[in-house]
Amino acid sequence: MQFGIGQPVRREEDPRFITGQGRYTDDHVPDRLGHACFLRAPVAKAVIRSIDTGAARALPGVLAVYTAADTAALGPMPILVPKLRQLERADGSPMPIPERRAISGERIVHLGEIVAMVVAESRSAARDAVELIELDLEEQAPAATLARALEPGAPPVWDEAPDNVAFTVRMGDEARVEAALGEAAHVALVEIPVNRLAMSPMEPRGGLGEFDPATGRYTLTSGHQNPHDLRDIFCDDVFRIGRDRLRVISPDMGGSFGMRADSSPELALVLFAAGKLGRPVKWIADRSECFLADPHGRDEVMRVRLGLDAEGRFTALRIDVAAALGAYFTFFSPLPTFGNLPGCAGPYRTPAIYGEVRGVFTNTTPIAPYRGAGRPEASLAIEHAIDVAARELGLDRGELRRKNLISPDAMPFQTGLTFNYDSGDFGRVLDRALELADVAGFEQRRQEAANRGRALGLGIASTVEQAAGLFDEAAELRFEADGSVTMAMGTHSHGQGHETTFKQVLHQQLGVPFEKIRFVQGDTDLVAYGHGTGGSRCSGLGGSALVRAADGIIDKGKEIASHLFEAAVADVRFEGGRFTVAGTDRSLTLDEIARAAHERDDLPDALKGGLAADGRFKHDGPTFPNGCHVAEVEVDPETGTTQLLRYTAVGDYGTVLNPLLLEGQVHGGIVQGVGQILMEDLDYDPDSGQLRTGSFMDYTMPRADGVPFIRFASEPAPTPKNPLGVKGVGESGTVGSMPAVMNAVVDALAPYGVRTIAMPATPHRVWQAISRAAGTKEAAD
Repeated sequence: MQFGIGQPVRREEDPRFITGQGRYTDDHVPDRLGHACFLRAPVAKAVIRSIDTGAARALPGVLAVYTAADTAALGPMPILVPKLRQLERADGSPMPIPERRAISGERIVHLGEIVAMVVAESRSAARDAVELIELDLEEQAPAATLARALEPGAPPVWDEAPDNVAFTVRMGDEARVEAALGEAAHVALVEIPVNRLAMSPMEPRGGLGEFDPATGRYTLTSGHQNPHDLRDIFCDDVFRIGRDRLRVISPDMGGSFGMRADSSPELALVLFAAGKLGRPVKWIADRSECFLADPHGRDEVMRVRLGLDAEGRFTALRIDVAAALGAYFTFFSPLPTFGNLPGCAGPYRTPAIYGEVRGVFTNTTPIAPYRGAGRPEASLAIEHAIDVAARELGLDRGELRRKNLISPDAMPFQTGLTFNYDSGDFGRVLDRALELADVAGFEQRRQEAANRGRALGLGIASTVEQAAGLFDEAAELRFEADGSVTMAMGTHSHGQGHETTFKQVLHQQLGVPFEKIRFVQGDTDLVAYGHGTGGSRCSGLGGSALVRAADGIIDKGKEIASHLFEAAVADVRFEGGRFTVAGTDRSLTLDEIARAAHERDDLPDALKGGLAADGRFKHDGPTFPNGCHVAEVEVDPETGTTQLLRYTAVGDYGTVLNPLLLEGQVHGGIVQGVGQILMEDLDYDPDSGQLRTGSFMDYTMPRADGVPFIRFASEPAPTPKNPLGVKGVGESGTVGSMPAVMNAVVDALAPYGVRTIAMPATPHRVWQAISRAAGTKEAAD
């Protein structure tokens, strides 16, 4: 079997995971371990009058109880956006940035905020002690939902933002777009509420802090997407120590989806406690704590207007977004609220686009990037508006899209809002998807469903997203004398199969067999540099850095070979793991060159000391994966139950490194989008700010029996932005599935007079929409 780029190699990681040999944060159990538990705010907004920890401290087994006064020397949790762009409120004043302390001492601004920490000899003792802490609160009215926070006279989350609007970002030429909409032959208008989600990885969050008094060094073990970045911001901003004094180890990790990119207060606190107590301290969240305190995803309302001329060509698009932030900024927020808004341009030629985003404080758990980080919302906005326009004008949805697609010969293409697309054949992708989905046979299937008393709906979504737009990436290669190699990557896998993919790239470049490659990631002592995972960046940036490191190995190998061959460097060739001299049969293997680099004394000093090379790579701009998804759903109008019957996804992800892993990534993303549209919902009571969906008893997750076989195809148009031609895939499934499934549900409900529906389209909500459209009394009750 071949093992290079493009081959369907099974994941190297799987045997140890499926045999229980994975090593996650909670598997690290050092001696003298202390267990941490947090007292979390029981209300959404309050002034803390007093906190009494006496009974908790006196409980047997308790090692320490910490409050805000104990952790006052720690700096606030850092955020990234002010370093990238200074945001402003609508009046031009600077965006207020509330200080998020590790432990809150004066006020509570969201349910689940940390107000005390207990460390004990056992988890049970720590939990018991937390129950003994007495908290005296002056409870206040919260602004617990986006709608409530924007009401006139709503209580402010922060005094610095009396209207609860933290910032306003404007993109595009508003006057031009308004003029074009005013002249349009037709304007489709739709308002889309995007609900709040729990990220719900398989492995709950956790962290293990350790301190070595002999060296003065801390070690944090925690599944984190960006271990080097976490080390740097904790050292620089929170603990204010040299970066050499903190080691971050990110072990195996059961999913992340953006949540584990945050600079979590809990992680700072286990380090703080370890330093104070001189013994390891670990915290592992339970599932109820995850719902309450993990960063949440999405939560916004989009108002979309799409203008068309008499021939059905798009003339202008305007999107106004109100996006919930929660009570604080997380590390990457508020970037997802506006950073990917230009994706609303989609694969279309719309000449004028304007977007306006308001970030809104709410008395809720903070929002963080969630798979797609604004991309699915942007695609949902344009794709849902296109379906509304097609329905209002009596046009075929596929043909309306095709009429407005950017042609391949127009590449590179400057969209109406910021993005410049580098490559892609959007029409080919659309046609392939419609063919695989058998859209031509849909009306017959719709009639057959109607004969059974069911409503069938078809949803189409043509999408483009930006990928790999932030930071550079690094790779290191270190050969031993026997030809084995350590491959240290600055990216980080939390389920994507990086070990396999990067071994394929290295095998392709250098011919090294898999069994001689040692893969290293997620340890700031073993990997010199990196920015981890996020935004579909790893294969393009990390893979390209690996190519550059491999090129460095080849270059140094040629110099060593030229010395051993007594030939000119220009005459040395490398192919298939072997160095040769042009025009001769003389050759040396890469293993022999590696041994020479370690052992030959007659080499020049610059070539001695082993065979090693580093590589870094950064795009000159983002890449743009694109695709077309087609969903087919069946609705029972008597019960509101919706079943996803058929699903097709065709995508252009650039060069395919491993088709098995590519398809797996797309499948996972699709299911997450399906979950949001049909069932997942984090729901706060608007009056009290209490969480009404705080467990899997109330928060519904997709299951295998609710997802059909997914038809999948790849139509690659490699990007010129990196040497591999890779565009990225991590977010693409969700970017396509949210609009495709939403459009399918609304299409099924359209004959009943339903124009749109809020997500998730639960049976109760679907039944209500049908009944409300029919004017029945039951729907109003």
